[in-house]
Amino acid sequence: MYQDLVAKKNKLAVIGLGYVGLPIALEFARKLSVIGFDIKPERVELMKKGIDPSRELESNAFDGCDIKFTASLDELREATFFVVAVPTPIDEHNLPDLTPLLAATRTVGKVLKKGDYVVYESTVYPGCTEEDCVPLLEELSGLKYLTDFKVGFSPERINPGDKEHTLTSIKKITSGCDPESAEEIAKTYELIIRAGIHRASSIKVAEAAKIIENTQRDINIAFMNELSIIFNRMGINTFEVLEAAGTKWNFLKFFPGLVGGHCIGVDPYYLVYKAKELGYHPQIISAGRFINDSMGGYVAKQTVKKIIAADKNPKDARVLIMGVTFKENVSDIRNSKVVDIFRELQSFGIDKIDVVDAFADAHEVKEEYGFDMATEPTGLYDAIIVAVSHDQYVALTDAWFNTYASKGCVFVDVKGIFRHKIKGFNYWSL
Repeated sequence: MYQDLVAKKNKLAVIGLGYVGLPIALEFARKLSVIGFDIKPERVELMKKGIDPSRELESNAFDGCDIKFTASLDELREATFFVVAVPTPIDEHNLPDLTPLLAATRTVGKVLKKGDYVVYESTVYPGCTEEDCVPLLEELSGLKYLTDFKVGFSPERINPGDKEHTLTSIKKITSGCDPESAEEIAKTYELIIRAGIHRASSIKVAEAAKIIENTQRDINIAFMNELSIIFNRMGINTFEVLEAAGTKWNFLKFFPGLVGGHCIGVDPYYLVYKAKELGYHPQIISAGRFINDSMGGYVAKQTVKKIIAADKNPKDARVLIMGVTFKENVSDIRNSKVVDIFRELQSFGIDKIDVVDAFADAHEVKEEYGFDMATEPTGLYDAIIVAVSHDQYVALTDAWFNTYASKGCVFVDVKGIFRHKIKGFNYWSL
């Protein structure tokens, strides 16, 4: 397989061209002949013009790439090595939603041929690839797993908005269903990953390694958030405490904040689901998820308390929320916990809320969350909440904020970035 790909006798296909799939497809296309497949024709047309629909990559990222973008199943048949990189979200009950993954698997199953390889990059619970996806591939292709086609798992490690830790500079985990496929898959990824490859002993080990990466971060951030709640009652600033504790060489530097997005705020639920299926109810993971999922509401409640303490009626208050994406310097609004702040404020009768964002698309926000964004701040506000620390916001001065602040304005600095900058405000941070 590897030799035929390098010689361009065979083609590699990437199914799902979002934040994860498109960078992978373009990197492979600098070495191999690639088919980039997405189910949305409008996205395909943008990529044909050298435009990343996710607005993560510059147009020059498409230069020098041997890639054909398509939404056609017939063109997908030309491939022999398939990389599946579709989202794996959760539903409204915090249960794994495998709909996109199984839909992509069905797509591959319809074009799968004898001798083909399928590698999954989508984050799943251990066992999902072989227990949920492989039977579907067998059913739709009429082929036999291991005998007629091979499967592997290589978890994505894309970090949206991070220009330092990019795809090729992060060590990649690979795995296969047998020794031969494990080596062929590893060699294929070695073509594009400068940081090197870690060969996992099995598909399940690779699946588990990915899911605990984000679960570990989730638990550590939850601990910071719980400390923030405790220290708030003590009247001390959490970031000052962490600054002091961080002077010890082995103190882990995590910080409180909103945990949204499609990785840290989602992946632990996949592990919880699988654990419960096996008869074990995970305590620490579930507690961490509860704390982090509640922080948007907590920020809103503290804001309302501060407004009342300033002798203002919340129902008459004007609030400015700066930032709605799930993290700084990205346009991705999926699973944004800023929305929890917005809705909790509304539950207190506050309906004069302006939300602005330097990156988010207003149409996407309206479609996903049902409210209109403001193009820019206007007038005076009784509370200003800096919810996402975009670079543009970090660079703002005390004078800029004063332009939009009413007397006694509450300044909520979720990430503590203005701790030493803001004066003359009723300041609060996590």
